Amino acid sequence: MAVHRKVYRFRMEPTQAQAEALLRMAGARRFVWNWGLARRKEAYAATGKGLTYNQQAAELTALKKRPEMAWLKEADSQMLQQALKDLDNAFKAFFERRAGFPQFKSKKRDRPSFRIPQRVRVEEGKVYLPKVGWVKIRQSQPIDCAIKGATFKRDTQGHWYVTLTAEFTMPDIPLPPANPERVVGIDLGLKDFAVLSDGTRIAPPKFYRKAERKLRRAQRELSRKQKGSKNREKARHRLNRVHAKVRNQRQDWLHKLTTGLVQKYDGLCIENLNLKGMAKTKLSKSVLDAAPGEFRRQLEYKAVWYRKHLVVIDRYFPSSKLCRECGTIHTALTLSDRVWTCGCGAVHDRDLNAALNIRAEGIRAIPVAVGHTETQNAWGVSVRPAHGRQETTNQESHVL
Repeated sequence: MAVHRKVYRFRMEPTQAQAEALLRMAGARRFVWNWGLARRKEAYAATGKGLTYNQQAAELTALKKRPEMAWLKEADSQMLQQALKDLDNAFKAFFERRAGFPQFKSKKRDRPSFRIPQRVRVEEGKVYLPKVGWVKIRQSQPIDCAIKGATFKRDTQGHWYVTLTAEFTMPDIPLPPANPERVVGIDLGLKDFAVLSDGTRIAPPKFYRKAERKLRRAQRELSRKQKGSKNREKARHRLNRVHAKVRNQRQDWLHKLTTGLVQKYDGLCIENLNLKGMAKTKLSKSVLDAAPGEFRRQLEYKAVWYRKHLVVIDRYFPSSKLCRECGTIHTALTLSDRVWTCGCGAVHDRDLNAALNIRAEGIRAIPVAVGHTETQNAWGVSVRPAHGRQETTNQESHVL
């Protein structure tokens, strides 16, 4: 049995007293993080060696016994230990060159947050936190998996959210064969967000572009306010609300789109785009507004949930330049050539041709259901042998 993860995120509705308790928990977590980081630096400066998690956990127990640190006992003990574990993981990531050196957390700069690994429950639209009690949440869907941890965080607008990590198991059996008629190729772009091999075109929503005027006005008002004033704080909240609306609109649209695609098709074929490179071009604003990386991430974990095939084509596959009729590659094709004619006489729409080629290349890696005879691609080549240019994805799943 394979173990997968789901992540549920709900907005919390704490009372005034509960909100203050949540802030105290976040403050205690920040204090322990900063204390642990300072102790590691001191130990390294004195001995040339760092401290382990177990050593710091023992020091934390002694720290809580000091009279001036009695307020730490008001916070959940496992939450404080988790802060030290997070610090230990941060150092491991630094030594493995996956992240920078851990930094001290600021009360003003960092958002209030903390993590509890156990004893968090959800019942009847409420979440239970040790030392806080039952807090009302906006539970939009039931939780059908075992909760393995919870993260509590306050956003820039002052709203508290709980993110619940749950685990579920699925049998280690091959995915069911796909009906070739329900396998689709997806070509992502900017003129159209996506063009499907069945001819469907999905227009880009351009949420950020549409909100640019409001963002400019809000940013201008913020820049005119005196630093440290209450009016500047109000202006900052107004700017955050505009950004939050754009983010929520984009996430809602992407979730509806990806869920619809996974439910409709048995197999999905997409390209492995160089998103970091695209984000550095003059089209970076449009690329980031379209969020193709988030689109792929959602397709990956939803394909696991729904037991559907997902094939990722190599980024160097010439999907746009390849004639689907004769197989000729037109290397002279430019980005401005939206419609082009091959030497064999075939006239191609650039994006639709790419989607069809992506489907033909991806279907090689998808087992076809018995009773279906489609075993050739668009130009008559067998699709049954496995091809080295695809990689199926099976990653951790998340939901927001």
